[in-house]
Amino acid sequence: MQAISPTLSCDLKSMFQTNLTAKNARYPHVNGNRVSVRCSYRSESFSFPNGVGSSRADWQSSCAILASKVASAENSSSITGSLADQVAAVNGHSNDSVNLSLVPSEKNVKPGLIQPLTNTDLSPAPSHGSTLRVAYQGVPGAYSEAAAGKAYPKSEAIPCDQFDVAFQAVELWIADRAVLPVENSLGGSIHRNYDLLLRHRLHIVGEVQIPVHHCLLALPGVRPDCVRRVISHPQALAQTEGSLNRLTPKAAIEAFHDTAAAAEYISANNLRDTAAVASARAAELYGLQVLADGIQDDAGNVTRFLMLARDPIIPRTDRPFKTSIVFAAQEREGTSVLFKVLSAFAFRNISLTKIESRPHLNCPVRVVGDGSVGAAKQFEYTFYVDFEASMAEARAQNALSEVQEYTSFLRVLGSYPMDMSPWSTLPSEDA
Repeated sequence: MQAISPTLSCDLKSMFQTNLTAKNARYPHVNGNRVSVRCSYRSESFSFPNGVGSSRADWQSSCAILASKVASAENSSSITGSLADQVAAVNGHSNDSVNLSLVPSEKNVKPGLIQPLTNTDLSPAPSHGSTLRVAYQGVPGAYSEAAAGKAYPKSEAIPCDQFDVAFQAVELWIADRAVLPVENSLGGSIHRNYDLLLRHRLHIVGEVQIPVHHCLLALPGVRPDCVRRVISHPQALAQTEGSLNRLTPKAAIEAFHDTAAAAEYISANNLRDTAAVASARAAELYGLQVLADGIQDDAGNVTRFLMLARDPIIPRTDRPFKTSIVFAAQEREGTSVLFKVLSAFAFRNISLTKIESRPHLNCPVRVVGDGSVGAAKQFEYTFYVDFEASMAEARAQNALSEVQEYTSFLRVLGSYPMDMSPWSTLPSEDA
């Protein structure tokens, strides 16, 4: 692969001029000096100078997806403006741009394993034929990978290091779909992804539920009484607390950003005093042994995932559908609007399956009173609601028409088929 100039700078409307081969165009590792790319987050179609990238076939040989680790630009900026402005800004209508510094990756990569996408990989994707590509957060062996395989069995899974990267991968045509978790039967809602649903313009096109089957993993030959540290995702550690106290009473418990990544970390660093809580597939991928199987404290541990796409699907009435919406109350109405919204659904015999409230990002506090005898402060909320009805049904359309009268903002996140597939608490072959 040819060297990339250390002073290379461009907008997403321009392409890297380096002639890279198709074989290495997907996840090459960047060698050489520091590369700086000026990146504007836009989801519109792209045009390229001098005819480069005029067709997706050209992208296969001229676009390098750089595999590097950078800090999320989102952590260093705050969201301002009204809720409508916020949605517009994150949906590709803002002209602001973010500088992303691309740092050469120096980590040793295990042969045969795909490395997660990062913020720096978000360039227009090459043509990939008819294979559906599905983005998920984590590394191979994660429960999200199993969910992606269940949602799209014949797809090509694309790991991403952050939830936000998975959203942007679909928006920028690197992936066709994203499968991301939104709630767990024990740990509750994953608030990060609810916030990202509002900030991005992707549509919910389906859901899938995955039983979580935890295992205690360590290097071959390690006994449970030799384990001095257990690492995993905080939710996995909480879901196995009782079993860990019994199996490894003297071990320190440490949080890790991902279950499968914890297994990968132990394997890569040959840590013989450390164990991980992860799936049986992670043990197979990273050469670990299963010290204990099925260590979750509650057998009914299930995670719900959403399937996201750039375009919505056409609602139907020939099978059970679910619709997800998000709305904010009118000014000075406060949370009392929630009763009116619930009445709109109850009057039409529409069952709600979930109500989630999140503090309003731009004006989280509402002042009540005229100030003469003091003023009370109450939180302002954005509400996420799932209900069992298709947008093709008149009752759902009429309900939302009434809801719109009480809200300052209303958005349909998706109307999609419900997951009606049976599941078992026993481990599946792909999990």
